[in-house]
Amino acid sequence: MPAPRRPRPSRRASSLAASALALGLAVALAGCSAPAAGPVDPGATPTAATIEDCGVAVTPRAAPAERIVAIKSTAAELVVALGLGDALVATAFLDGPAPAGVPSDAAAIEGMPSRESVLELEPDAVVAGWESAFAPEAVGDRAQLEALGITTWVSPAACWSTDVAPLTWEALLDEFGAAASALGVPEAGAALAAEQRQDLATIEPVASDASALWYSSGEDAPYVGAGSGAPQLVLETAGLTNVAAGVDETWTTLSWEAVAASDPDLIVLVDAPWHTAESKIERLRANPATAELAAVREERFVVVPFPMAEAGVGSVAAARLVADGAREMGLG
Repeated sequence: MPAPRRPRPSRRASSLAASALALGLAVALAGCSAPAAGPVDPGATPTAATIEDCGVAVTPRAAPAERIVAIKSTAAELVVALGLGDALVATAFLDGPAPAGVPSDAAAIEGMPSRESVLELEPDAVVAGWESAFAPEAVGDRAQLEALGITTWVSPAACWSTDVAPLTWEALLDEFGAAASALGVPEAGAALAAEQRQDLATIEPVASDASALWYSSGEDAPYVGAGSGAPQLVLETAGLTNVAAGVDETWTTLSWEAVAASDPDLIVLVDAPWHTAESKIERLRANPATAELAAVREERFVVVPFPMAEAGVGSVAAARLVADGAREMGLG
């Protein structure tokens, strides 16, 4: 069970901010007095006592994190799944309603938070679904946050500063374990991975050569799941052939003509508040290139909530949802 949320110390926010300012001044003064150097390594060299995460060496917490900020829905879902939901003091940049298990009194920050707004929350950990959360204009440098005693974590599948191999289930389950260790709850990571592995084994793929398009967003041209990320893994597990599997990227943009030429048997529609599944259906019906596709005419659509479209604890459920949907449509 997670530890109860500790009371907010009255001066910790100001001391964190002061420490951050001092750290920044030290870096600046060093830059003025020292000769130019090459790029700074964002973290120490990983050792047996650290975990490498998007090229940053993260030291696992000795005790469970007690004040966590989660940026993106997948990050919040992971924190809850690891039994640390009660430690969430804030969520930010969510892709829809707050996941079940997020405390009602947790701050809800719309959009990407700033470094200052995060430090004011006095976190001991920041978990992000995208690496861009730690950009200078957002929460800021991970090494500086770690120097303030704040553990940072990014979903390895979302790394852009390091090469990312095509996503596999084992890599994703390993990610849960690594994140759990970083947050001080390694046993919870092992339990979550075991639970997900068990659920995965019960998914029955469709027995056919049916193809599918994973339509995420885009109007002038569709932005679709390509051949190396979560959409590809989900479609493969469901027994479907991704029409964009030949593109060695997580996501790619296709032309509407290319979509029409691929003639998918099923279309997965990502449902997001800013680009709903219904709006995508309207676009497919209105576009001359896709209006006559059998999948459009016969409404062979499977709707997937946006958080399930990104690698995370919802990926196994997404595979089951797509496989069951395809089967209900008579595709296998």
